[in-house]
Formats: sequence, structure tokens, C-alpha cells
Amino acid sequence: MRSPYEVIQRPVISEKSTALAEIAGKYAFKVAPQANKNEIKDAVQKLFNVKVREIRTMVVHGKIKRSGRTELKRPNWKKAIVTLAEGQKIELFQAK
Repeated sequence: MRSPYEVIQRPVISEKSTALAEIAGKYAFKVAPQANKNEIKDAVQKLFNVKVREIRTMVVHGKIKRSGRTELKRPNWKKAIVTLAEGQKIELFQAK
């Protein structure tokens, strides 16, 4: 079993994810591509001491970028949207 630090790689902080966190209590994370929903749930609960209600995962396909004449493809990555129980929040995402 992977450690929580291997499963959760970093938070996804964007305009859309910040709005989701404030309005609906949903938080976005970049996770390991091999991680399943149970591992993600355990990792979030251990790292942030919160109760997870739902997990949704998706694979974000890498963009094609040009470098001179050649086209390079960025790698695919996995994103998890974590919904917390009522009244729970993660301070990392809160605006000050």
C-alpha cells in the first residue's frame, strides 16, 4: 500500500477549483495514476483529518505543444475531485 504522500501529489488550484471549494465543499488534487478511489479517500482523511463523502476521478490528457518544428506531448495525469462531509473544510484551499 502506498503512503498518503505518494497518492496525493499536489492540490489543483485554479479559478474553477477554488470556486468549487467555497461553494460546494469539493477539492481537487493531482493524484498518482495508479491510485484507486479507496487509496485516495484514505490518503485525504489521514493528511487533512477530514471525513470524505465522495470521490470522482478523471484522466486529464496531456496537451500537444510545439517546440520549433517538432510537436511534443505532455504526459497524461489523474485528477480527483473530493467531496467532504457537511461542515468539513481543508484550510489549504481557503482564501485569506
